[in-house]
Amino acid sequence: MVKPDYPHPASPAVTKVMRGNKRRDTKPEVRIRSLLHRSGLRFRKDHRVRPAEGRPVRVDIAFTARRLAVFIDGCFWHSCPEHGKRPKRNTAYWHPKLTRNMERDAENTAALTRAGWTVLRIWEHVAPEDAAEQVRAALEALL
Repeated sequence: MVKPDYPHPASPAVTKVMRGNKRRDTKPEVRIRSLLHRSGLRFRKDHRVRPAEGRPVRVDIAFTARRLAVFIDGCFWHSCPEHGKRPKRNTAYWHPKLTRNMERDAENTAALTRAGWTVLRIWEHVAPEDAAEQVRAALEALL
């Protein structure tokens, strides 16, 4: 797949800030993983799954034996309907970028589902305790 030619960030400062954003081990991910690990659950972090078709998908928290893929989605980057705010400056850059993130999320979810995985998407604003409970409930349902 060819990457679309997106406009560039408004300034070198914006580029620098964006490069500093973590792809993995974000605070919400670490907090949730810590709670899951303390409760005795074992998983893989930032696990690469290769669905039968399409490109590989990186799963934030993967329970490979039960085929549960957990994503912790940031409100800004994944356009949370409750908290996701679209920037008012440089909209020619941000709108396609954030729209593509949402499209990629849907594509990844669909590819994993077709490959037999259960996908759980949790927003970063969900309390870590509640998120960990959602994961435990999903795992229990897969028994």
